[in-house]
Amino acid sequence: MHAEASNPGFEAVFSHLRRILAGYERGTLVLHNEKSGNVELGGPATPHSLGREVWFGAVRIAKRYVSYYLMPVYAFPDLLDGISPGLKKRMQGKSCFNFTREDEQLFAELAQLTERGYQRYRKEKWVE
Repeated sequence: MHAEASNPGFEAVFSHLRRILAGYERGTLVLHNEKSGNVELGGPATPHSLGREVWFGAVRIAKRYVSYYLMPVYAFPDLLDGISPGLKKRMQGKSCFNFTREDEQLFAELAQLTERGYQRYRKEKWVE
């Protein structure tokens, strides 16, 4: 869904979340499938990812919110231990966080969670 078709404020939310995700485009992780209101970050399959392509995360503009997908929390749910009630409230499913507006405090916490997820993927040798 294109940003103008939903909420004009979503573009700022998307841009902020995209910057967080794009900070991990390094080593084997590469941004791809990037188009208006959508970006994904992933890498090639590794022996430690059970031969599957590694999907790290994505940001997408939907009709009612902007979604931030963070796959390390799906693969390693213990990464969610201790997250704030505010961030927990933004979760939908096991690895998706939805936002309708910018929230510096929650975005900072999400950035820290993304870093922990990246470090865990490195430790488990899912990315280099």
